[in-house]
Amino acid sequence: MTPPITEILRLLSDPTRLRMFCLLHEEELAVAELQEILSMKQSRISTQLAQLKSAGLIEVRRSGKNSIYGAVPGAVDAGLVTLVERALAELPEARADLEALDHIRAKRTDKARLYFDALAGKFGRTYCPGRSWKGLAETLLKLMPPMVIADLGAGEGTFSQLLAQRAEKVIAVDNSEKMVEYGSRVSRENGFTNLEYRLGEIEAPPIDDAICDLAFLSQALHHAARPASAVHEAFRILKPGGRVVILDLLRHEFEDARDLYADVWLGFSEVEVQAFLRDAGFANVDVATVDTESDPPHFQTLLASGSKPL
Repeated sequence: MTPPITEILRLLSDPTRLRMFCLLHEEELAVAELQEILSMKQSRISTQLAQLKSAGLIEVRRSGKNSIYGAVPGAVDAGLVTLVERALAELPEARADLEALDHIRAKRTDKARLYFDALAGKFGRTYCPGRSWKGLAETLLKLMPPMVIADLGAGEGTFSQLLAQRAEKVIAVDNSEKMVEYGSRVSRENGFTNLEYRLGEIEAPPIDDAICDLAFLSQALHHAARPASAVHEAFRILKPGGRVVILDLLRHEFEDARDLYADVWLGFSEVEVQAFLRDAGFANVDVATVDTESDPPHFQTLLASGSKPL
């Protein structure tokens, strides 16, 4: 039975329900996928889904352990669908929703990544002489061409010193005087002449425009007051054709992280980081969740990259 038009209009006058309905009209989605696209908590999404389902606008089916939601065919006639789409176009989030939906679709078809996600958890569980993450990291460093690299939010600079073994120059930026002093001292003690520590914020790094080939933000964005600004700054300091790489936490709900680790943000969704990169001007954006810790609270690691257009 088709819901009354007045009921449809009432439900879809709410921007959140309008966005949900239009997404589900485009593609069947699980609650977790809607969470990622809309950057909302599960409880809020479930409440809105229940109202749309109660009105007969969407339906749900089971797929393994997941509940998959989609629009009920014919529940809204073509004329009203056109009106709904016009209303959606007036929302500032509409374009981002469609880009996020494309990201979800791409993840579903990335069979190679799914395979290696499953394989990654097995690495290191069985002893194999000479095989280690450090060995693999050292191998990859040898393959890296000499570059000018910015390590933004470098901390004490362990990663910066690894990069300095191969880089033309590494500029390590951190906002802690003690970290900069410690990193500088260790760098001198180890004879690195191509590694320079600078005191500054990642939202305004003390680096000139367009001088870096590579910018790293490793577990730094969730400490930034303005993470989007930090990504824009990475774009600024890169040469045309330069690349940015971000390692950070996937969004979680472990509130104690704010006190234990001085985290400002409880991670980010893949969609949020994708938006940071695209809004900053990066092309060839790629974002994926690449690791899940086995111990509680089971933090997940997000890896993202992009390139500055030539």
